[in-house]
Amino acid sequence: MSTPTSIQIVATALFAVAILHTFSTRIFQRLAHTQPRHAGVWHLLGEIEVVFGFWALVLALSMFAIEGPLVAIDYIDSRNFTEPLFVFAIMVIAATRPILQTTMNGVSLIARQLPLPGSLGYYLTIMAVVPLLGSFITEPAAMTLAALMLADQFFARGISSRLKYVTLGVLFVNVSIGGTLTPFAAPPVLMVAGKWGWDTSFMMATFGWKAAIACCINALCVALAFRKELARLPLAAPNGDAVRVPTVLTLAHLGFLSGVVIFAHHPAIFMGLFLFFLGVANAYPQHQDRLILREGLLVAFFLAGLVMLGGQQQWWLEPVLMGMSSEAVYFGATALTAVTDNAALTYLGSLVNGLSDDFKYALVAGAVTGGGLTVIANAPNPAGVSILKAHLDDQAVNPLSLLLSALPPTLVAMFAFSIL
Repeated sequence: MSTPTSIQIVATALFAVAILHTFSTRIFQRLAHTQPRHAGVWHLLGEIEVVFGFWALVLALSMFAIEGPLVAIDYIDSRNFTEPLFVFAIMVIAATRPILQTTMNGVSLIARQLPLPGSLGYYLTIMAVVPLLGSFITEPAAMTLAALMLADQFFARGISSRLKYVTLGVLFVNVSIGGTLTPFAAPPVLMVAGKWGWDTSFMMATFGWKAAIACCINALCVALAFRKELARLPLAAPNGDAVRVPTVLTLAHLGFLSGVVIFAHHPAIFMGLFLFFLGVANAYPQHQDRLILREGLLVAFFLAGLVMLGGQQQWWLEPVLMGMSSEAVYFGATALTAVTDNAALTYLGSLVNGLSDDFKYALVAGAVTGGGLTVIANAPNPAGVSILKAHLDDQAVNPLSLLLSALPPTLVAMFAFSIL
């Protein structure tokens, strides 16, 4: 392990504080009620999407003070903020009424083939099928669509708090592993696929079918465990206004979504498409629900903060990860993913030459397996939180409850990737 610089020590300390902060957001939410004079500040610090962006600002100010403005500006300019921009754009487009209704119609079509009572079949289809769509429309889009459908059909209709958290845990795990059918949709896979020569056929044969089995098992287990509650819940009637969205407008939205996905690594292009999309959406407000610009910006802010803070963690993370054997790295990567973005782990692996095929597989499998344990473990997780948190107690996610809820589906994923 190399000797860290003073700014690396500061950044690591701030990174640790940020992680603790994510587990303490409910405290700030309560302070907003008990100390109304500064309620705005407490509410801000209680937003889980603000946490890493806030501490990244502290890091930037520390760099200006310790290293000087030139070093600080050079570091910020060296960071790649493509992913936060992409997640923002794809969240907003995927959450529009034409895209959401198209997905809901597809889910309903599958659910009707399942002879299950109440909302059981609809719930099972969302949890098993939509995460796998992430391999084609990207994980953030799949997370956004699944969270919106769950919010409307289940979370807003009085289901138990226990079912909400179990659903959240399974959703995060399934989205994390559900993007592994292709080499371009899951950030931790994307980081290594080009350098290691992993194409779609390789991903399907090595990861995809195992991920599909794990997603189905996880969805089936939670549906069976809460079958009485879900069976008693009638399927909500579709929004009458939604059926009148013109086909041409729906196709245009699907075109914008596809364009942003295709050019996901070219921010000048996909942000240009996004701005064009905003113009089209504004031209037909009668066929739109509220665009989730605020939620998308908060998630982008969270991920940008993670990019800033995570860029200074390589000094300790790389030797820890690379000091493991190929057998131990799977479990090590799963655990480390809980406290850092899983794409950062695989990126570090891509920098090392001469890794065995077993080590490569174990690193990526561990990174995607642990992607549901915390909000920061996988880039799409904050998107799900931003949509569903309004239906949780105190309108905030309890990190410990999320961790405990995500453990069983994580174990299922570990079994699928290590045994099958």
